[in-house]
Amino acid sequence: MRLRPTTVRALFRAVAVIEALTWVGLITGMVLKYAPAQNESGVHLFGPLHGGAFLAYLACVVLVRSAFRWGPGLTVLALVCSVPPFASVVLELWAERTGRLDPARVEIATVDETRQAVGA
Repeated sequence: MRLRPTTVRALFRAVAVIEALTWVGLITGMVLKYAPAQNESGVHLFGPLHGGAFLAYLACVVLVRSAFRWGPGLTVLALVCSVPPFASVVLELWAERTGRLDPARVEIATVDETRQAVGA
């Protein structure tokens, strides 16, 4: 089953934002852990949440690569952007603004490939 590019784009956007929000929670938890209060509950809560969001983001990058036909360089860049805090959102915004998440580009390419295969 092949997912529609619009669905993949929406999922990628949502997961990139969730990954960034869990970074906020994890960083806040780390500050509280090492502050005078030494409260580890934030890290215990947001550590696993961020881990799950991180893995979901990596899976979404693979989906986006397939749906939007990203090359190896852009795919590696997206994977690297999973590591620094908030870089997933920066990459998503950049990819949207530069047309790398435009479903119309994929649909046009698919139509052109079909015509070439048929010999039209």
